[in-house]
Amino acid sequence: MSDTLSVAVLGTGTMGAPMARNLARAGLDVRAWNRSRDKAEPLAADQVAVAGTPGEAVRGADVVLTMLHDASAALEVMERAAPELRPGTVWVQSSTAGLDGLAELAAFAGERGLVLVDAPVSGTRQPAEQGTLVVLAAGPRTVRERIAPVFEAIGSRTVWVGEDAASGAATRLKLVVNSWVLTATHGVAEALALAEGLGTDPRDFLAVVEGGPLDMGYLRVKSRLLMEDSLTPPSFATATAAKDAELIVAAAERAGVRLDVAAAGLERFRRAVGQGHGGEDMAASYFASFQGDADGSGEAG
Repeated sequence: MSDTLSVAVLGTGTMGAPMARNLARAGLDVRAWNRSRDKAEPLAADQVAVAGTPGEAVRGADVVLTMLHDASAALEVMERAAPELRPGTVWVQSSTAGLDGLAELAAFAGERGLVLVDAPVSGTRQPAEQGTLVVLAAGPRTVRERIAPVFEAIGSRTVWVGEDAASGAATRLKLVVNSWVLTATHGVAEALALAEGLGTDPRDFLAVVEGGPLDMGYLRVKSRLLMEDSLTPPSFATATAAKDAELIVAAAERAGVRLDVAAAGLERFRRAVGQGHGGEDMAASYFASFQGDADGSGEAG
């Protein structure tokens, strides 16, 4: 009997595919499933076994890792896999689930005897491809050594924030992290949109802040995407950003915290999605600055 850790990856989109690939490259036994099988098929070249159903993917797995759009999608897929899930299997849920969504996932794990580890990640497509994500994790100490090879394969470090996944500690931290990411995204988008509106070269703006406290790599990356019209494939899609923004605003309201910027940012993302930019990188928040740009024809700088 092999001692190689068996991992089932459910969801092989922008993040899940490179995570599965890095798990296989680390020498783990990886099976993957995706709703659209064609997105999973390329993983076969990296020694990932592509499964036809969620049940087939999780059969006999030591660890099940879900990287799906939201909590509803994760729950629906896990319910489909339920007949093949063994009690004691570790479920690493890495979707940005939100507080209500996480509660539903924790209830399912409890009913099935699964060991839930809430482990959303910080990072987008490139860190996922490089295996340098930061894992924000909450789960029992008793399974941490067992799943360490999983986190080491997909990330550069793991921040453990508690032993009870259902407490929501990891998900809450993820919402805080994403609130900053989304705010920074809108800041870049609005600065370049203002430059466009005022007839100012955005490269002059970047030259002014270069090397100072207002400069940062993220500003450079997102500005480049806009100026080079390279919003696809997305590092983080606008539609997903809108979903996360909604979770952030809802969590803040529950906590009695007023997030004016996050609420306005949510509306910007919704406008950009309505303009047809949902599948583009979230820097497409830029287009929400222009009235009547329903066909997405606005250009950066």
